[in-house]
Amino acid sequence: MSAAPIALTIGEPAGIGPELAAIAWDALRGEVPFFLIGDPAHLPDGTDWVEIAAPDEVSVHGTALPVLPHRFDGPRTPGQPHPAQAKGVVAVIERAVALASSGKVGGICTLPIHKQALQEGAGFGFPGHTEFLAHLCDTSDVVMMLAGPQLRVVPVTIHIPLSEVKLALTPELLETRIRITHDALVSQFGITQPRLAVAGLNPHAGEGGRMGREEIDVITPVLKRLQAEGMTIAGPLSADTMFHAAARAGYDAAICMYHDQALIPIKTLDFDRGVNVTLGLPIIRTSPDHGTAFDIAGTGRANPTSTIEALRMAWRLATASP
Repeated sequence: MSAAPIALTIGEPAGIGPELAAIAWDALRGEVPFFLIGDPAHLPDGTDWVEIAAPDEVSVHGTALPVLPHRFDGPRTPGQPHPAQAKGVVAVIERAVALASSGKVGGICTLPIHKQALQEGAGFGFPGHTEFLAHLCDTSDVVMMLAGPQLRVVPVTIHIPLSEVKLALTPELLETRIRITHDALVSQFGITQPRLAVAGLNPHAGEGGRMGREEIDVITPVLKRLQAEGMTIAGPLSADTMFHAAARAGYDAAICMYHDQALIPIKTLDFDRGVNVTLGLPIIRTSPDHGTAFDIAGTGRANPTSTIEALRMAWRLATASP
C-alpha cells in the first residue's frame, strides 16, 4: 500500500480551482492526504494553509491545507485569466508529474486548465491536459475514462467532430482502447476478470448492415479477436439499451465510439460525481469532470463534489496499486 500523498495541481488560477482546493481540504482532512502545488496567493481570502517543502511533510500538517508553493506572475483576478501566468501553470503540471514518476507522491489530481490562456502565454501545443501528461510520461497510448458510482465509460474517439468519427474509428484504435481499459481495470481497479460492453457506432448497432457497416467491418472483428484471447466482451451493442440499471449490472466498463455516446449517460446518472481517470500512464492521474467556470470563479458557488471524488479516487487507486 502506498502511503505517499496525492499532489493536487492548482490548474488555471483565475478559475474555480483554488477555491475547490480549499473546500476539498476541509472535506477530506483525515481521509485523503493531499497537498496543493501552486501559488497560495490565489487561494480564497481566509484559507488556512501551510507551506511545505516536500510531499513527505504532509502527514505532520493536519489542520491546514498543505501547499508546495509555485509562484505565478501577476495578481489574483478570479474570472479573468492572465496569459502571463500560463508558464507557471504548465510548470506546476510538470512538477507534479516529476514527483509522481519518482514515487514521491502516490498520484496526481489535476484541477482544470484554460487552453487558450496556455496557448497565448506559454505556446502550449497540446489539445488538452491528457495529451500533455502523455507527452511528459513519454507515452502515446492513453485512454480517458469517466468513472462514477454507477458507471464507467471510455470513449474511443474523443474531441473530434461527429462527422470525423467514422474515419477515426479504426480497428487499431479500438483494440488499443480496449486493451488499455482492460489492463487498467485489472491493475488499478482490482477487477480480476473485467467485463466490457462495447457499443456500436450506428443506431441499433447497424441492424446487420442496414444502418451502416462499421459494426460488421470494424468493431466485430476486433471483439472476436480479443474474445479468443480470453477477454469477457459483449458487443457491438445498441447504445440505447446499454445504460439502464439492469444492463449496467452486467459489465464493469462501457466502451463507446464517440464522446457524447459515453458522456451523456454518465452525466445523466450523476452529473456531479463523475471523475476523469487517465488510463495508460505510468502514474495515477484523476481530475474533476468540469472546466474552469470563470463565470462563478471567486463567488463561492463552485460545486466541489467532483474534485472531492477525484481526490478520493486517486487515493483509492494509489493505495490499491502494488
